[in-house]
Amino acid sequence: MNRIDKRFKSLRAAGRKGVIAYLTAGDPDLAATEDLVMEMALSGVAMVELGVPFSDPVADGPVIQAASARALKKGVTLNDVLNLAAKLRSKTDIPLLIMSYYNPVLSYGIDRFVEDARKSGIDGIIVPDLPLEESETLSRVLTNAGIHFINLLSPTSSTERIRATTQQAGGFIYCVSVTGVTGAREDIPASGRELLKRVRSYTDMPLALGFGISRPQQVASLGDEGDAVIIGSAIVRLVEEGGGKKEITERVKSYLEAFK
Repeated sequence: MNRIDKRFKSLRAAGRKGVIAYLTAGDPDLAATEDLVMEMALSGVAMVELGVPFSDPVADGPVIQAASARALKKGVTLNDVLNLAAKLRSKTDIPLLIMSYYNPVLSYGIDRFVEDARKSGIDGIIVPDLPLEESETLSRVLTNAGIHFINLLSPTSSTERIRATTQQAGGFIYCVSVTGVTGAREDIPASGRELLKRVRSYTDMPLALGFGISRPQQVASLGDEGDAVIIGSAIVRLVEEGGGKKEITERVKSYLEAFK
């Protein structure tokens, strides 16, 4: 069984919500990212999403855009992120996801990418700019390798799109809380809650709500429809504040402890 499936199964059995933590890999450097992931695993985070730096991250707000630019300046590539994942997998069993725009995957080569992801111990892949209608090839190769292709739905998704997505999704469905880009917000938008209810009416598979999640109160108020939240910009902003590796790690650790 894929580690993502195991984790959601254990969360549901315990009656708990999960936190999926996002990091831009290589910001401030790859060694710091490795330390942060290990600390997250100890802090009770359900899964970790490693963002591949990209020059045109259209789904991301200014915080993650800036982190991506910093990592690119240091020469961080998709291959570096896969190598980082392999290092992490030798140390922890926490589910690992890669979030990459499609261009780096296509340039790397789909078959080669999937095989290297499998060898690195990756459990799921998120490609925010690859629509459902064009994802069949990558999704099929990933499924054959035992890796989940994580589909996204947004408040503007039609009933037909929701139905089609739930029929072929694996692992969990990434529900985008707003029509817009990533970025921390005070409350879960009404559009996000409504989306969860709409998707839940078509499937019992795990649903994770992302874009704008930054506070423990938001997780506590998630309700029965959602199984997890994805926290990105709030964590990346803490990394951006700088300092030494130990200082950054302690800052992120302190933040995540509040979500227990």
